[in-house]
Amino acid sequence: MSKLYQLSPSILSADFTKLGEQVDILKNSGVEWLHVDVMDGSFVPQISFGQPVIKSLRKKTDQFLDVHMMVDDPGRYVADMKASGADLLCVHAEACTHLDRVLSQIHENGMKTGVALNPATPLSVLDYILDKTDMALLMSVNPGYGGQSYIPYITKKIADLRKKLTDAGYPDMMVEVDGGVNSQTIDEVLEAGADIIVAGSAVFKGDIAKNVAFFEEKMAKYR
Repeated sequence: MSKLYQLSPSILSADFTKLGEQVDILKNSGVEWLHVDVMDGSFVPQISFGQPVIKSLRKKTDQFLDVHMMVDDPGRYVADMKASGADLLCVHAEACTHLDRVLSQIHENGMKTGVALNPATPLSVLDYILDKTDMALLMSVNPGYGGQSYIPYITKKIADLRKKLTDAGYPDMMVEVDGGVNSQTIDEVLEAGADIIVAGSAVFKGDIAKNVAFFEEKMAKYR
């Protein structure tokens, strides 16, 4: 799998009274991925949305739906998320009692797999499941709220992960970074080795098309 360098705007930061319109703006601006944060109010403090919103997005667009499950015991929802239209299901290692089993479930349901790690979770969690993982997501904020500031030590964690993947024989595995990525932090995140960039308020605040163009220009240097 070759590196994609995709922007995956987090619709959590969208104006939900204009969600369809804003999705159209993203698509017309060349955005191929949408990041969908599913929050349960238990694994993270907030409750966001679930299958009905994903189903509505699937009817609206053919963009790749990058679904981030910030929920306890996400294996319960694998089949439902597939039926709703998810293309990739990313689960938190911290939320899975049997991570290997959940990743197998996701692949068996025809979706790509992602494993998310909170800021303080060590990379060693990935050691034995790399062959079942299509994408590793590094949280660069503590999950649960939008608009937080990027945690500086995550830059080293990104670089360490990229080296780990290369050394293990997975140099092209997708590395996604989520939280606080904006005009001040995008360069160090890309330079460290990320290739899937989640951005929420940095995309949806102000001129969406202009904001997308900024990120695309940055990522174009690495494609």
